[in-house]
Amino acid sequence: MAFIEAKKREFMKFTLFFIALAFFLVNITNPTFAQIDDEVVILHTTSGKLVIEFFPVDAPNHVANFINLTQNGFYDRTIFHRVIEGFMIQAGDPLTKPGAYETVTQWGTGDPGYKINAEFNDIKHNRGIVSMARSADPDSAGSQFFIVHNASNFLDGQYTVFGRLITQESYETLDKIANLTTAANDIPFDWGKGEILRAEAVNRSEIPDLLDLGEPERGTKSPTQTFNEEYSSDKFGFSVKFPTGWSVQEPEKTHPNTPDVAAVGPNTGGFNPKISISIKESDSRTLEKHIEETKIALKPVIDSGQMSILSEEMTIIDGKKAYQMISAGNFTTNSGFFIVKFEEVILEANNQFFAITYANSEQNFDNDLKHFDDTLNTFTILSDNPNSSKGGGCLIATAAFGSELAPQVQQLRETRDNILLKTESGKSFLTQFNQMYYSFSPTLSDWERQNPIFKETVRIVITPLLTSLSILNYVDIDSETEMVGYGISLIVLNIGMYFVAPAYVFHKLRK
Repeated sequence: MAFIEAKKREFMKFTLFFIALAFFLVNITNPTFAQIDDEVVILHTTSGKLVIEFFPVDAPNHVANFINLTQNGFYDRTIFHRVIEGFMIQAGDPLTKPGAYETVTQWGTGDPGYKINAEFNDIKHNRGIVSMARSADPDSAGSQFFIVHNASNFLDGQYTVFGRLITQESYETLDKIANLTTAANDIPFDWGKGEILRAEAVNRSEIPDLLDLGEPERGTKSPTQTFNEEYSSDKFGFSVKFPTGWSVQEPEKTHPNTPDVAAVGPNTGGFNPKISISIKESDSRTLEKHIEETKIALKPVIDSGQMSILSEEMTIIDGKKAYQMISAGNFTTNSGFFIVKFEEVILEANNQFFAITYANSEQNFDNDLKHFDDTLNTFTILSDNPNSSKGGGCLIATAAFGSELAPQVQQLRETRDNILLKTESGKSFLTQFNQMYYSFSPTLSDWERQNPIFKETVRIVITPLLTSLSILNYVDIDSETEMVGYGISLIVLNIGMYFVAPAYVFHKLRK
């Protein structure tokens, strides 16, 4: 009893410590957020005032960055250089200041000299919302921002919302600037009416005509998920290693041609290099037929002179028939006019076409071509999973993804393909094992994605299993008898590790 009472006292001390710690943290952090909550920014433009309040809980770094730039006069004399009626107005480029540019074609390419990481949140891009502009790289925001003219919810979860307009005059000013007549490059002809003469940060109490807007509308859309450079997906059926430092994402499938996985490199010369992977079902078509259909789809663009095929050939990659094409196209972006070069490789496997595409500006294409070659060399198509329609994926691969076990899982797949599937007994075992395994693994895999602690537990539990199966990579199996012998040995070994040894330890502890 004395031992139990001592444990209770120890537990109470432990609990009180964390309550005190939580109280301490709350009292430290709350004043900081309270100070930002009370601060608003007024953009004094030639068309009227734009008063902005902030969402520091959702985007603390963006809010702090915007206020800091304001207080340092960064936005003074800048222009709303991009205006699209019914969509948004964009400003914040220091190159739009008087004397900072040679031609207006430079507008939209400036920044404060640094980048800040994305803070995607679930606030909807409704009228009056202030959000951060960026390039294709999610972590490329700096100083440029845009104010939504009419609801543009297709942007939700892909750009960092950090504020909104909070006075009636602000919305009237927004309408005046958004309705300015623009040239083909979205720059207003009368851009002087979209100039920010001065920006200042003031206390909310100094604004007499605040609107009662309540909480911003939020959606259920989750932020864009990013991944490690070493990417593996049972859902898509491949693994690959992208260039170090590139941002890897699974973009939302808003269009049939949206890639399934994309890696975006650092901006060089106003352009972000990209490597993307798209998957299409073959629907009983041959690779040659798919290539023919692709060329037909590209024909109008090629005939118009916007795109040209520089070279193409059939080749063999990783033992599979493949098509390789290099092309170039003319594109206009926020940063100016570019000739973009592409290299695309299309592989056929598992009744699917895998298109791996590299895109970069013409002047930097060769500089990053080695990154694409390295990525292509690491691209591995995983074996077809007959039970993939059940969803959820493989819990072993999910638990190992991004950890030190990922190479062992890939080695396990190779063992399955190169050893087990070479014998009848191995095929029979895998068939029965798959029926049992995929009856529960999709559910557990979903739990892993939702609970990092559960995923870590699975990783720890499967470590002995993966270690024991790696033995097969160091033995020669030339007959059915040897396959059965090694198989039974591994089963007995795992029974010993997972059942006999724990039972023995538990028995000793009870004694």
